Amino acid sequence: MKVISYNLNKHRAAGELTALLETHGVDVLCLQECDTNDIPEQVGGLRLAEATQRNRLGLAVYYRENTFRAEEVRAISLKKSLHDYVLKPAEERMLGVRLRDIDTGRDVIVASFHAAPLTALNSLRRHQIRTALTELQNLGPGLPALMVGDYNYPVFKENLGQKVRDQGYELTLSDARTYTRYRFFRGHYDFATSVGFDIAHITTLPQGLSDHLPILITAEVTASRGGGLG
Repeated sequence: MKVISYNLNKHRAAGELTALLETHGVDVLCLQECDTNDIPEQVGGLRLAEATQRNRLGLAVYYRENTFRAEEVRAISLKKSLHDYVLKPAEERMLGVRLRDIDTGRDVIVASFHAAPLTALNSLRRHQIRTALTELQNLGPGLPALMVGDYNYPVFKENLGQKVRDQGYELTLSDARTYTRYRFFRGHYDFATSVGFDIAHITTLPQGLSDHLPILITAEVTASRGGGLG
């Protein structure tokens, strides 16, 4: 399964999506900072599963319709930062979709995630990540789950990785940094947390109009579920 995650930077990079999907043969597309009032039902051969509704710049998940069927979707509001209370940029920060593989009949969960910005503390982002991973299991207890997106977590990722492992998940970074706008803040912002998946690799794709670079996740379901929430 190939998944692209892309923060569109206030929808600026929306015009790049069709070429990205067709070039890389993507099965699932997870977006952050997309204009949910201006996204199509289909893009690059993928169908919209759902987009968040409570904020104009939000999340969306697309899937390949001849490979998967969307069984259930869930948008989750997470603990807010001061930035959220003052500017109200994002009400729902995780959008999960349970997909059924048409050929195998096996269900998996894929989610788009956008953590609070750098003005918030890492402790708050860890709380958001922990809550989001727990909520994913409500879409299908024990199912393989993959959550990708903008984690806004450029430093101290070793600590985050341990916290994620304590929940039974793995944290996987891409092969190159994904944010380049400000020199001091450059680094890995966009990555994946997963359980029940083998992540073959995560590739940082060339930069377009966004300040984030898209990432391409290549993964397959493990033979056994492997791991769970502790």
